[in-house]
Amino acid sequence: MNRRALLEARADDYAAVALANVRREFPAVVAFVFDGPAELRLPRDLHPAFYGSFDWHSCVEMHWALVCLLRTFPGLAAERDARRVLDDHLTAEKLAAEAAFFAERRHRAVERPYGWGWALLLAHELTAWDDADAQRWTAAFAPLAGVLADRYLEWLPKATYPVRAGTHANSAFGLSLALAFARAQRPELEAAIVDTATRWFASDEDYPAAWEPSGADFLSPALTEAELMRSVLAPVEFAGWLERFLPGLPAGEPAALFTPVTVSDPSDGQIAHLHGLNLSRAWCMRRLAEALPAGDARIDVLTEGAGLHAEAGLPFVVGGDYAVEHWLAAYAVLLLS
Repeated sequence: MNRRALLEARADDYAAVALANVRREFPAVVAFVFDGPAELRLPRDLHPAFYGSFDWHSCVEMHWALVCLLRTFPGLAAERDARRVLDDHLTAEKLAAEAAFFAERRHRAVERPYGWGWALLLAHELTAWDDADAQRWTAAFAPLAGVLADRYLEWLPKATYPVRAGTHANSAFGLSLALAFARAQRPELEAAIVDTATRWFASDEDYPAAWEPSGADFLSPALTEAELMRSVLAPVEFAGWLERFLPGLPAGEPAALFTPVTVSDPSDGQIAHLHGLNLSRAWCMRRLAEALPAGDARIDVLTEGAGLHAEAGLPFVVGGDYAVEHWLAAYAVLLLS
């Protein structure tokens, strides 16, 4: 799979769908508790930077996809429009309002950890981009990134157990998304992530991955855990851990984990999640294969599995129902970048 070529061929389409979605305020989901009718607000009033794409985390991840595409492919067809939208959304005033929202104690668990992780990945992408606009957006984003990093540091010591779900509450994926930011900017957060991942997962063995997937999964609990441990363990240590965790992997077992999933109704928001599962599995498998030593028999199995899942998921990123299109491009960019 030539990831660079695939991403370049589809970059304009992915950017176009991201631009359309981050500016689309409705339909919308607002997922937190209101204390009374006086608090009811429109999405744009609650989240002036990230009001589109159906919900807050999808809007954040689609902004990340835009920034990643602009950074990777200078001269993108949508570059002028994308910069204009980012200039409108990533202002100091709007991001200060986003930071203030998450700084409120009653909102301390909102978007935890999925939205937090995507926001810190966006912050990292901006920081890593050598671009004058990106430097301005990075400065504006700093208060929100700081609040969310603090939220992680507040939460992780108290998180006795991980959430092993295939949806937003998945603990491993939320930590993995935040790790690049933590390593670059908040060493205390990196230490907390490494410590927590080790505490949660280091002793896991013979994971029951044959039970996957569930009907609304867009993440694999098994593979996201392995992908996180790939990032926190030394290579030799990780290779041994993975052998204990998924002992059937050299034979492509369990078969359910290596078989692309079927999406029977892409207009059903929960069933549509399964398109994301194909792409996130492919991303995890690629990441695991890259972490194993040359000659390891598991590399070919994982590489083949990644290719099959990519082929199953990539055709549905653009041009489908809004239940899929408001978020799936971010997973395509994650896989291919």
